[in-house]
Amino acid sequence: MGGYNGPPSLCGVPMNEPVRLAKRVVALTQCSRREAEQYIEGGWVRVDGIVVEEPQFMVGMQTVELDPAAQSIATEPATLVLHKPAGYDAGSGPNPASALVTPETRSLDDASNVRPLKRHLQRLTTPLPMPTSASGLLIFSQDWRVTRKLTEDIDRVEQEFVVDVEGTLIPNGLALLNHGLRFNNYAMPPIKVSWQSEQRLRFAFKVLQPTQIEPMCQAVGLKVLAMKRLRVGRIPLAKLAPGQWRYLAPSERI
Repeated sequence: MGGYNGPPSLCGVPMNEPVRLAKRVVALTQCSRREAEQYIEGGWVRVDGIVVEEPQFMVGMQTVELDPAAQSIATEPATLVLHKPAGYDAGSGPNPASALVTPETRSLDDASNVRPLKRHLQRLTTPLPMPTSASGLLIFSQDWRVTRKLTEDIDRVEQEFVVDVEGTLIPNGLALLNHGLRFNNYAMPPIKVSWQSEQRLRFAFKVLQPTQIEPMCQAVGLKVLAMKRLRVGRIPLAKLAPGQWRYLAPSERI
């Protein structure tokens, strides 16, 4: 618990003059200002029993407590995986999927061992596009490394979708979906498409955009009824319930 030199009982001493919470923690623990800020930003400090994550928060007569297990380490940016229901906008739009990411909708089965913080649900971006009509795995992140992986390096990351369809497949249609379709004089890249059932196709691809799945199906006589993203790289949707999210564990790699 680097930087904390006093016993936990010291943290229950109230003070009268309003000061920044970080300054109060410095006075109580004799740690540096940066260590105090890290304690606070890490969710280790309570004011009148409530966790406060803002070092600039002003305190006066309130009781300030430092968790005995506190660690003075920099807060890592968070990455979250959401099971987006169909009809929610992946990015900006009138019905944003980001509104589903709340403390209450975190999956009870989240096994990431990440300590939840309020700051983890702020300034999240969705670097990987997904049609509003689609459901399934959607990634939110504060981490520039994840954002770069899902934008600049996306051609090396395989995505997997299941697509429910109806209609009559044209002759050689499945082969064309795998390789051979052209749009606006542009040849679609080779991908892996296979039947999962009589009305369900599996798409696995690296270069394709999810928005291209529907016109590809239309070109071979099929109408898309629904689509769901099951996987991005090595990250599966697994049993995550619709509308719920979990943290990406530090050990997981896309």
